[in-house]
Amino acid sequence: MAGMKDIKRRIKSVGNTKQITKAMELVSSAKLKKAKERAQSTKPYFETLYATIEKIAKSAKGVQSIFLDQRDSSKKCYIVIAGDRGLAGGYNSNVLKTAINHMEHKQESIIAIGKKSVDFFNKRGYDVLDKFIGVEDLTYTDARKVADIALDAYKKEEVDEVYLVYTKFESTLTQTPEVVKLLPLSFEQDKESVKHEMIEFDPGEEEVLEYLVPKFMEGSIYGGIAESSASEQGARRTAMQSATDNADEMISKLELKYNRARQASITQEISEIVAGSEALK
Repeated sequence: MAGMKDIKRRIKSVGNTKQITKAMELVSSAKLKKAKERAQSTKPYFETLYATIEKIAKSAKGVQSIFLDQRDSSKKCYIVIAGDRGLAGGYNSNVLKTAINHMEHKQESIIAIGKKSVDFFNKRGYDVLDKFIGVEDLTYTDARKVADIALDAYKKEEVDEVYLVYTKFESTLTQTPEVVKLLPLSFEQDKESVKHEMIEFDPGEEEVLEYLVPKFMEGSIYGGIAESSASEQGARRTAMQSATDNADEMISKLELKYNRARQASITQEISEIVAGSEALK
């Protein structure tokens, strides 16, 4: 009987866990829908801005701009976006591992976005320029603040390159960590496209770049935040769905084990009754 009590206690415990994972799955599903809408709404703006910057950078031959200078890349700044909570499968560990693998040493400067990112780099002694927590609630204004910090460090030559590390939302089941170089601007030259396209800049190339590059930084960072938020909810939903399915499987196995133990107990009781009856004859 003690064994049966233990099994019943275990079934109840797994059932309680299943209720929690199911609730978290439903919450993540609701948040995922909202996060996907935000990510999809930012894509057209970011893609247009990226194409414009790329066109200017390719066409602006001989232009002297701090944003085009290819410096000695001994000092780098990484804007790393992770989540604020766990229970999202490999979401946080994957993006943080991608950032570390891209770095050369611990002298890199970090702008950490998300509690997991902040804790990770603080514990390992990195130079954290600033931190932002609450990824789901970050707005374009917050992205502008992040961009201002990175731009200020770049203009003061405290860093030579700026990278954005985020998780690209492919689908609910697939999220891919990405590293994007923001500064200095660097695009592969397409000779044919530049050759047949005449572009005039008003008031001038340098002034246009000075105005557009901060917008490009802000849009890229906000797009990364939106993509990462959707990726986190997708990863958490998948993880909680898997946990719920595993709980169902465990409960089924435990119930089968309980029924077998109960059957064995009943059989033993019947055998004892029969043996007692035979002894009385």
